[in-house]
Amino acid sequence: MVEWCKLLNCKWISLVLIFFALQAQAQFLPVGYPILEENARRSQLLFGLDSVPQSFANRTLTFGDDLLWKSDVGDSFLNKLGFEFAALPVLAMTRFNGGRPYGWGAYGLPTNRGFQQYASAGVFVKLGFLRFQFQPEFRASQFRPYSGFPSDFPDPVNRAKFFFWNNGDYPEDLSALGRAGLSWGQSSLTAALGAFEIGVSSRNLWWGPGQWNALIFTNNAQGFPHLTLNTHKPAKTFLGSFEGQLIMGRVEDSGILPSMKGELNDRFARPFSGDWRYLNAINLIYSPKWIPGLTIGVTRTAQVYRENMGNEFIDYFRVFEGLQKEQFFDETGSTVEFDQEGVDQQATAYVRLVFPKANFELYTEYGRRDHPFNWRDLTISPEHARAYLMGFKKLFPLDQTGKFVQVRGEMVQQTESVNTYVRNRGNRGLTWHTHTRARGFGNYGMPMGVGLGLSSNVQTLELAMVENYNKIGLIFERLENQQDFFYRAFLDDPEHRPWVDLSLGLLFDHQWERLLFSSKLQFIHGRNYQWQLDPSSTPEFPRGQNLNSLHGQVSLVYLWN
Repeated sequence: MVEWCKLLNCKWISLVLIFFALQAQAQFLPVGYPILEENARRSQLLFGLDSVPQSFANRTLTFGDDLLWKSDVGDSFLNKLGFEFAALPVLAMTRFNGGRPYGWGAYGLPTNRGFQQYASAGVFVKLGFLRFQFQPEFRASQFRPYSGFPSDFPDPVNRAKFFFWNNGDYPEDLSALGRAGLSWGQSSLTAALGAFEIGVSSRNLWWGPGQWNALIFTNNAQGFPHLTLNTHKPAKTFLGSFEGQLIMGRVEDSGILPSMKGELNDRFARPFSGDWRYLNAINLIYSPKWIPGLTIGVTRTAQVYRENMGNEFIDYFRVFEGLQKEQFFDETGSTVEFDQEGVDQQATAYVRLVFPKANFELYTEYGRRDHPFNWRDLTISPEHARAYLMGFKKLFPLDQTGKFVQVRGEMVQQTESVNTYVRNRGNRGLTWHTHTRARGFGNYGMPMGVGLGLSSNVQTLELAMVENYNKIGLIFERLENQQDFFYRAFLDDPEHRPWVDLSLGLLFDHQWERLLFSSKLQFIHGRNYQWQLDPSSTPEFPRGQNLNSLHGQVSLVYLWN
C-alpha cells in the first residue's frame, strides 16, 4: 500500500472519491466472458448501435439486471442512500490438453498439459457514488509432463532460443508458482461521475477491437492491481462518443528460468532480479457522430523495473512522453542515458467498422514496439518492429426462424518483417512482447496481450449456426509457432521446417433456463513439433516429427435470474 501512496497521493485520491458522488450504473462483465460477450457483440450487428452502445475496444460491458440476483431494500433508509446488492453469475471453466500444451485467453490459466480448472463468482455492492465489485478467481492446473524444447540441438540453436527467452518471461513450465491458488480476480473499488469512474482494480483489461486476440491487453494473463481513470460507458458530446482508460499498475515476473531442461538453463539462462515492474498505459477511443459505426482508437504502454524509475512526473506518466526518438539524443548525439532507463514501450492504432444493416463488422489493429526516429522514419519504414491483426464477422439470416449463420475470422501477425534484416544487420532483432531490459510484456510468466507464443501467427475461421445464446459450429485454426526463432536458428538449414499447428474444432453452446453451457473440442495436428526431425529424415528427404493431440474446454455459467 505504501508503494501505491507513493505513486499517487493518497489524500488527493480521497478528496476525488468524495466529490465523485453519483449513482453507479451496473456491474462489470469480465472481458472475454463466455457466451455473454459474444452474444452482446452479435446483438450490436443485429439490432443496431443503440442496443449495445460500447465500441468493444475498451470492454466496459455490464451484466444486465436480468442476469443477477438483486436484494430488495424497498423504501428503507438504505434505498435512499442508493444502496444496491447483487450476486454475480457463477463461472466454472474446465480445460484439457492431451499430448501437449495448447490454447490461450483463459484468465491466467497457464498453457500446459493435463486438466485445468477455473472458477469465479462474486457480489456487487453500490452505495451512492461508490461501487464495489468483489469477484475472486480460483485456478488449478495439473501440469502433466510434456516434451518441450529439446536439449540435443547444437549451441547456435540453443543461443537463438535463449535470445528470446532471456528478453522475455515466458517459461515452459509455470508449476513452480503453484498448482492451485486464489486471486482478487475481477474485483474493483471505484467512484463514478457521469460516464467516468476512478478507483483501484484488479480486473483484466481488453484494449482493441479483436474477437480472439488484441495486441496490448487481453484476458490471457491474470489481472494485475492498478489505479484506473476510465469511462464506464461512452461519453457523448456534439462531436460523437469518447471512451478511454488511463492506468498505473504493478506487474510481476515469474522468476522461473525458461527451459524445463536444467542443463540448458545453467548454460544460457539470464536470471531475474526479483524486482517488480511499474506499468503506465492509456487507451483513447473516438466514435464520430457523422459516421455511425466507425470507431478509431490509439493505445500506448510503458513499463520499467521499479528500481530503474525516477520520481519525476514523467517517470509515472511515460505515455505522455514524445513518440519520436530524435528528441532523446543528448548533445553528443547519443541515447545511452535514455536507453539505460530501460523503459519498454508499445503503441497501437485500430479501426472498427460496424454495418448493422448488413449484419457485418470489420476491424484491424496495428502496433509498434520500437518508436520511430522521426515521422519520416515511420512513413518509409512502417514494417519495422510491428505486429498487426485484422478480422470480421458476418451474420446471414435463415428466413424468419430467428436463427443465423455466423461467419467470423481473425488473423494475427507477430513475426518480424524482412525489415529486421536491414535494421538489425541480420536476423538479430527482438519480437513483439519482448525487451532487453524490461523483459517481457507479461504478468507472472504469461503475455498480457497476444497469448499465442512469441513471434507466433494465427489464422482463425469459425462457421456456426446461432440463435440467442445457442450455437453449433466448426472452428478452423492455423498456428505458426515462434517464427522469429525459426528464422534465426534454421534460416540456413534446409532440413528443418517451421512448426505449424493445424486444428479443426467442434463448437456447441446452449442455454437451459439459468444455465449456460459453452464447449469446444479441437483436434490438433502439430507438424514439425518443436522443430524436431523424424528419425528417418535426411538432408535430401527432410521429414519432421509430428504430434497429434486434443484440446477441450467446457464453460458453465449460472445466472441468478
